[in-house]
Amino acid sequence: MQPEYGDVVLHDTFPKMLVHNATHWPGEVALREKEFGIWNEFTWADYLVRVREIALGLHGLGVRRGETVGLIGKNRPEMLWGELAAHAIGCMTLGIYHDALNQEVAYLLDHGQVRVVLAEDEEQVDKLLEVAETCATRIDRIVYFDPRGMRKYDDPRLMSWEALKAVAAKVEADDPGRFAAEVALGKGDDVAVLCTTSGTVSNPKMAMLQSGPFLAHCLSYLRADPKLPTDNYVSVLPLPWIMEQVYAVAQALISRITVNFVEEPETMMADLREIGPTFVLLAPRVWEQIAADVRARVMDATPFKQKMFAWGMKLGLAALDQRRRSRLADFVLFKALRDRLGFTYLKSAATGGAALGPDTFRFFQAMGVPLRQIYGQTELSGAYTIHRADDVDFDSVGVPFDTSEVRIDNPDANGVGEIVARSAGTFLGFYRNEEATRADLRDGWMHTGDAGYIKQENGHLVVIDRIKDLAVTATGTRFSPMFIENKLKFSPFIAEAVILGHEKPYLTAIICIRYSIVAKWAEQRGIAFTNYTSLAAQPRVYQMLRGEVAKVNASLPEPQRIHKLVLLYKELDADDGELTRTRKVRRGVINEKYADIIDAIYADRPTVHVDTTITFQDGTRSRIRTDLVLETLIEPPQPSRRAPSEPAELEAR
Repeated sequence: MQPEYGDVVLHDTFPKMLVHNATHWPGEVALREKEFGIWNEFTWADYLVRVREIALGLHGLGVRRGETVGLIGKNRPEMLWGELAAHAIGCMTLGIYHDALNQEVAYLLDHGQVRVVLAEDEEQVDKLLEVAETCATRIDRIVYFDPRGMRKYDDPRLMSWEALKAVAAKVEADDPGRFAAEVALGKGDDVAVLCTTSGTVSNPKMAMLQSGPFLAHCLSYLRADPKLPTDNYVSVLPLPWIMEQVYAVAQALISRITVNFVEEPETMMADLREIGPTFVLLAPRVWEQIAADVRARVMDATPFKQKMFAWGMKLGLAALDQRRRSRLADFVLFKALRDRLGFTYLKSAATGGAALGPDTFRFFQAMGVPLRQIYGQTELSGAYTIHRADDVDFDSVGVPFDTSEVRIDNPDANGVGEIVARSAGTFLGFYRNEEATRADLRDGWMHTGDAGYIKQENGHLVVIDRIKDLAVTATGTRFSPMFIENKLKFSPFIAEAVILGHEKPYLTAIICIRYSIVAKWAEQRGIAFTNYTSLAAQPRVYQMLRGEVAKVNASLPEPQRIHKLVLLYKELDADDGELTRTRKVRRGVINEKYADIIDAIYADRPTVHVDTTITFQDGTRSRIRTDLVLETLIEPPQPSRRAPSEPAELEAR
């Protein structure tokens, strides 16, 4: 039965939806936050009270309609209250990732022309005070919510939440109808959110999202994947990311699903189990980590339990291939496993932001987790394709919503071309960047830059890779690096992988080990090591990784097999510019930063010397001097080059 949702046509802004919910269901729980081990609940009435306080406080500080308010902090109720408060007085909001480095924060504040920032705590205040000295845009106010550690500060720009409440109380006393009047002035075509793109090549752009189209798009999403007021969602992905804006903000306002905030990222799995959510959205790297952790626990189990796990997985995967569930495997293994992970009550689960490997996808589906792939862009208000519950295709990202359209431009002989799409939530354009808007948005269609095709038999969209990342070897073999990387990351021992080979004679892999699991594996075998660099250099670790890569090679066409591998001396890190904040590989940075290693691989040298300095998040530095082994898996082919005119098929479908 399709649930009934609020009238989004009449309530076309986030604050109007909030007022509607607080009026009709004031005592219903809207938000829940774990603090000091206790779950604190906030009703829709509480939600509205907090939003009114912050909105009137900002108005009292002189913040006016059309300006931009910045928000920086972890996923907390205060961040949602601050966002809706800014919208209530007609402001745009710009969410900044809590772990963004100073230069990133400075760029966003400048480009967004932010004068007032709502910050979570002392850590974010320190960051803002540092960048304020270099920002071209003057920061007038920094309002902080957590007062711990703030007594030592003496800066006129700083204001506590309590002080903001006092300002709000004065505005309320002088003009009791101000909040209602400001909310009523809001229109659905007002720009509400400046949402940053992933920025895989350069600084992120800011997509201008209007509240009315955004809510309409989220409503079409709910028709494809319904949610009820009795459902629970756990918010763990960063709030500035478009999909968390969809679930924790817009869909929650429409469907009245309860949004739960974990105490800390480290307690996520324990908190998930306590809540027992009916819906979760996790990034591919999190699903990969969970799958790796499960198999790591099996490594610690008794031989009998290891055999039972292998037997149960075999039954589950065989049943999955027949589009059914194995009741025996569920009884023996999966029911207890889902309970341990906090997935007992899941009715729907999603992954998005990057591709999830089919092997990991199948692992969770066999377990009974109703996992579905979604696909979209920030510019189109997030996801606009999804698997239907009874129509999951492991190689695809599903079918479009009822208000979204997808086409393939300039397809080749195999039907592969650029994915072009539009949705009910198509963005207005990029903030202060008309050139980029004209390049990506043409006649109302978003040119995504992704390569893909539509399956004729079921209408599912298959995403292959970024067009700019599709590669061709010197021998003419076309391949998708992301496709092979995802197969590698199904291994519990591999955290990240970068496939090389464009215009080279063969494919190679730079691999980052999953330290926690490889460390446990090494300890069980009495292998001595001191840190990540030391562990990654161990000969037996290399030997073990050879086996993992060999399994992947066996599943690939011969021209796409990995000939050499090197275990990197450090993890790839967003702080070093190697990954985006949503954990997408920045291939240009990798090729430039590790050029010496890449050159050594293709020069057929057995080792390469590394002497470098890495900087940790706290600013401390460490010098690394080591010799990386360049391991050969398959002897390099004899040089031969295909004629440029000869066609090459993209086999990694």
